[in-house]
Amino acid sequence: MFGFLKKRLKEGIDKISKVVSEKEEKKIEEAVKEVKKEEHIEESKEELLKEVEEEIEEPKPAPIEVEPERKVVEKIEEEVKEEIETEKKIEEAKETVETAKEIEKIEEEKLYEEPDLIEKKIEEKLIKLEPKKEEEKKGILGRLFKRKPKAEKPKVEKGIIEKIKKKITEKKIDEDDVKGILKDLEMSLISSDVALEASEKIINDLRNNLVGNFIKRGEIEGVVKNSFKNSITEILNVESFDLIEKVKSKKPFLIVFLGFNGSGKTTSIARVGYLLKKNGLKCVFAAADCFRAASIEQLEEHGRNLGIEVIKHDYGADPAAVIFDAVKHAKAKDIDVILADTAGRSHANVNLMDELKKIIRVNSPDLKILVLDALTGNDIYDQCKLFNDAVGVDGLILTKADVYEKGGAAISASFTIKKPILYLGVGQNYEDFEKFDSNKIVEKLLD
Repeated sequence: MFGFLKKRLKEGIDKISKVVSEKEEKKIEEAVKEVKKEEHIEESKEELLKEVEEEIEEPKPAPIEVEPERKVVEKIEEEVKEEIETEKKIEEAKETVETAKEIEKIEEEKLYEEPDLIEKKIEEKLIKLEPKKEEEKKGILGRLFKRKPKAEKPKVEKGIIEKIKKKITEKKIDEDDVKGILKDLEMSLISSDVALEASEKIINDLRNNLVGNFIKRGEIEGVVKNSFKNSITEILNVESFDLIEKVKSKKPFLIVFLGFNGSGKTTSIARVGYLLKKNGLKCVFAAADCFRAASIEQLEEHGRNLGIEVIKHDYGADPAAVIFDAVKHAKAKDIDVILADTAGRSHANVNLMDELKKIIRVNSPDLKILVLDALTGNDIYDQCKLFNDAVGVDGLILTKADVYEKGGAAISASFTIKKPILYLGVGQNYEDFEKFDSNKIVEKLLD
């Protein structure tokens, strides 16, 4: 299942990747040329890229020159001896010298701090000096710390590689880049039996995820697959129910099976009967296909194989009456479920569709299941719509899914009438009946 569509999807991904790859290379060439022109660089593309990948070391600001402690002390003591004569003043000066040492240590640790911040910390250290020594304090500071102006950080030109990256990432995928590819993908979806409306939704979602965005080559497959996954999951995300639990809600429970000629209704009835018996429920078959040759005998053969009784009339009888009698029999025999077969009919045949409406009107079934042949192709869209419009459909069974390569029928059926697919027929035996799981369908398509 999905072999054809998976192949087309892979081809589409490869085409989009090629377009993006060519666009990326072209953008890189243009960006390199432009940067070379701006920077007057004559090196080759390889040398240019190698050069810009090297780290540019920023020059450190020039350290502030601080005179050695010994010279500082000598200068201060000399000035103190000349300017301060009393012992008291010398002691005060020594105290100032000790403070100056602390200041010098601060300077060594904070060489790269802003000058204003350094001055502030120095003033905090000198706060212990008496106010009357303010002038003396300023004088000592002025002689102690002769700084060179702090070196300004040189302006480093933005790396060329950054310029190239900027020019590349600012480019976006345009509609013209993927227009033809998206059209091909849409045709592939339709060729895979995906209904036109569903195909349009999937492609529009993909277009929105591609156009206007920059996507690298390595990301293309992920973007396309995620877009498909989200679109198909949304299409298949309809409210479903568990058939086994559903039939337990009423006794007897009547299920009528509808469908086109040869869709697999009778076989599907037998498989549902087998499933119900496995779950401890008693069934009866109603042979309401009174027109097709050997239809009654076919259902009886399944009944014998499964140990399930068949209620029948002669060929040409009223199918509504057959189902009515089957319901009466189920009530009398305390049977849980009636599974009613009906004649295959074209959804376009007005008289036969009117007969089906009568069957439904007379018997008021609890569940109406439409059986679809996966190999029908795009006609599934019309079958679903017209059967649903005529009598209302509660659930779907898709047969021959194991030999169906294209896979789009499941998407089309669910999208068309927003009804759940209950089971897939995947083989020839009674147990070859797989409960439908939308997540598995998406995984099969995208694995």
